[in-house]
Amino acid sequence: MSDEQIVKYCAPTLAGIKTGNLFSCKDASVAAVRALNRRLVPKGICTLAKERGGTRTLVYVFRPAYLALDLRDARAAALLRARGYPFGEMRRCVAELMRRIENDAAFPHEVGLFLGYPPEDVRAFIDGRDAYKCVGCWKVYDDADAARRAFGQYKRCTREYRKRWESGYSLDTLAVCQNECPAFW
Repeated sequence: MSDEQIVKYCAPTLAGIKTGNLFSCKDASVAAVRALNRRLVPKGICTLAKERGGTRTLVYVFRPAYLALDLRDARAAALLRARGYPFGEMRRCVAELMRRIENDAAFPHEVGLFLGYPPEDVRAFIDGRDAYKCVGCWKVYDDADAARRAFGQYKRCTREYRKRWESGYSLDTLAVCQNECPAFW
């Protein structure tokens, strides 16, 4: 797992405009995750990694403060409760998600809640509804206009972060502190 991969796949989270990102890689060692956390935790960003299927590792980069707010939503809480998550403490919910990523044959589609996706869209996807309105970072069943705005924002952010990375900015510079608000979005 390289700094470049973090910038490529997690720019909206680094910028503070998205709760979390998840990506797959081959080389996310425990030591690499610890080193990354030493750099990013002071900025309000955490990284977790779990092996999936023996050949790939899923890396979850997220902002715990944002996730705590997302999981307080009554719709998100109800969905997690219904799926057997230990509701009430964000850390325990994250630990359960990571356990499911590593051990369950079926992928835990409630992961969308941990990435900042709207609970109504996550619920509709889990329920297998066919009538989605658009597709971007997720399948949208409810507010397509808001989702399209978010998709555009994430795309612009990623493009800008990759440009900055290529011009010499470090990951440490690109990771926005939690209380900062990036002006260019």
